[in-house]
Amino acid sequence: RRSRAAAAAMREADLTPLVVCSVPFFAGLLALCTVAVLLARVRRADPGQGVQAAIAAQISEGARAFLLTEYAYLAPFVAGMAAFIVGVLEGQGEPPRGASNKGGWQSMICFILGATLSAATGWFGMAVATESNVRTMHAARRGLNPALQVAFAGGGVMGFSVVALGILGLTVLLFAFSQARFSSSDAPEAFLAVLQDAVRYLAGFGFGGSAIALFARVAGGIYTKAADVGADLVGKVESDIPEDDPRNPATVADNVGDNVGDVAGMGADLFESFVGSIVAAASLASNHRELALPFWVAGFGILASSIGVFVVRTKDDASQKHLLHALHSGVYCAAALALAFTALVVWLLWGDPDDGWALADSRTPWKYFGCVGIGLVSGIGIGEATEYFTSYAYYPTKSITEAGSMGGAATVIIQGLGVGMLSCLPPVIIIVVAIIACYSLGGVYGIAVAAVGMLATLGVTLATDAYGPVADNAGGIAEMTPDCPEEVRERTDALDALGNTTAATGKGFAIGSAVLTALALMNAYARDVGIDLGTDEVLTLDLTEPLVLSGCLLGAMLPFLFGALTMLSVRKAAGSIIVEVQRQFREIDGLLEGREGVVCDSQKCVALCTKASVKEMILPGAVAIFAPIVVGLLVGATCLGGMLVGAIASGFVLAVMMANAGGAWDNSKKYIENEKVFGGKKSDTHKACVVGDTVGDPFKDTSGPALNILIKLMSILSLLLAPVFRDDWETWWVGLIVLAVAVVFIVATWYFVWIKDDLEQPATDSTPAPPAKPAGEVELPVSQP
Repeated sequence: RRSRAAAAAMREADLTPLVVCSVPFFAGLLALCTVAVLLARVRRADPGQGVQAAIAAQISEGARAFLLTEYAYLAPFVAGMAAFIVGVLEGQGEPPRGASNKGGWQSMICFILGATLSAATGWFGMAVATESNVRTMHAARRGLNPALQVAFAGGGVMGFSVVALGILGLTVLLFAFSQARFSSSDAPEAFLAVLQDAVRYLAGFGFGGSAIALFARVAGGIYTKAADVGADLVGKVESDIPEDDPRNPATVADNVGDNVGDVAGMGADLFESFVGSIVAAASLASNHRELALPFWVAGFGILASSIGVFVVRTKDDASQKHLLHALHSGVYCAAALALAFTALVVWLLWGDPDDGWALADSRTPWKYFGCVGIGLVSGIGIGEATEYFTSYAYYPTKSITEAGSMGGAATVIIQGLGVGMLSCLPPVIIIVVAIIACYSLGGVYGIAVAAVGMLATLGVTLATDAYGPVADNAGGIAEMTPDCPEEVRERTDALDALGNTTAATGKGFAIGSAVLTALALMNAYARDVGIDLGTDEVLTLDLTEPLVLSGCLLGAMLPFLFGALTMLSVRKAAGSIIVEVQRQFREIDGLLEGREGVVCDSQKCVALCTKASVKEMILPGAVAIFAPIVVGLLVGATCLGGMLVGAIASGFVLAVMMANAGGAWDNSKKYIENEKVFGGKKSDTHKACVVGDTVGDPFKDTSGPALNILIKLMSILSLLLAPVFRDDWETWWVGLIVLAVAVVFIVATWYFVWIKDDLEQPATDSTPAPPAKPAGEVELPVSQP
């Protein structure tokens, strides 16, 4: 019998590009089949007709117009960034140490494809969500479970579109780049170098996904919260009319925002996380099996998710806890199956068929299995902790409502901030324990594999998140439809409140996975830079060195700067909506009173939100992209490494606090509306919680979610450009040129988007609005497009 070493060498040689790529490729096809099944379920549902169909058409038209405008702005950026990647990487004197070529053209191809597929996932998810919303509302006429099935199917299309396009894009590129240079006569060591070269190019694919995700998340978040804040402040607070009232011109824009921010934006965000985790783990692999493991785990995770998504169902009189249990059943089922499939993957990759499938190395493979399990459990743990702090079924969110009953809006804000800060404790502890445990088991590669494990069931996890905006839209359409029965609105409200919790859970999950992914990408960057500099196998970051500590402080500041820019953008964009809604209430005679035949101009608000959000995304995006390039070229690779560490630590905690505080504020309001406590709607406590919800909107839907993309984007951009970063101050003159370009661009953007627009924007009208007619007496459709 051959020795174990000889058997292991044979198994290494068996892992050809075709074998490595086969499992993820067929998993991608399975995900597309799941998309087809879920899409058929959505389209079998009746959309109804009349006013509700017209409202849904307006929402769909507005969402499409926004994405087309956004992509038109992003096309020149993608072209310019592609040229920059080629110029910088091909402009090197020689290929990186250990590489066969400079990789500029290959990375450019990957970048363009990654950006294209990321945009495609957002577009397709948005299109299906705008089909699902009116069907969910119509299904709610029959009961809670039919409505849940339609809404969840719509969210599932988004989830499985992300994993399908992500894994197919990675697999096809890996196969194409490796197969072109593969020869069956190559020694395993030579073939591994071919695969590692191909994986190096895939960093461009991840960066393409990150860049689109950042702009989609920021622009979509600004859009949705500008409309939401404007509608709430003038409608609910100033004019005392209900949420989604057809008299409010901003209601359609608010519902459009749910699709472009929470569906298209979240889809692009998790597309990048999913892709980035696989690229990071493959970049840190030291042999064929380790390189194949993340692709195969992700592939079998898609199979587990495809089973889990069909487990979700509930009963018609379900409470919030029962609805949460229904969604959890799908997630937990998929997680258990994914863990079992991971054991199968370990057995297939490390087992020796000539020795009774005994593992070639009996300890290491099971350590990697443990890392995948830790990632899965950590993701579920973060979700549970987020749910506890944001669902009104538990004390933290109820405490915000109680605070509002005692002291009004001020105590709501104070209590919400406290809850948000306190909510950072469990996720941080979970991630710290996961990092330490995975490093003990599998080193930095084990941490990367844990990120893959956390995202293995992304198909069903993202479905529970994307379901929320569909349910929210369904409730909005029900409110704006004159002849809609009260029980339909009650059912959509129940689904909407659940959606707020699942959205907060999804954001916590996205942030946790972003930290593990960014940490793995940063380690891959440190390894690549260390090898290229020839001084060490890995770049060493000593926190006592001034340049490293300076980089940490700079990185810790960046999430706050980024968050400030996005928060200010929401305020600025919301100001234009407030002015427009006040103008229509003032100038359209009989609109606010609900006079028969008088309708609002909702398309004006849609156009204002679109224009403002795509302009406001430029400045935060420029800061995120210029920062690592300037620091890496001006100061050096060591300072950039410190900056990545600071950004990951600061961005993680700030993102968790903002997302959870916003979710808790939102559900403190829902608690009053759905459970009829503290005087119900229009009580003083309700008004106080509406103010808290308005403050929390940009926290949870704009700034917080965008921070996890920030830390991933800087990490993967650093990895992509690692070959051009040198020792301290070695390329300072190049850095000065890039810094000058960055300063000119940022100052010009600041002036034209912020200063000039502020000078041209009219002031808000402080004149009190006339008393509104009660919403129950209004039976008006919104204006037709």
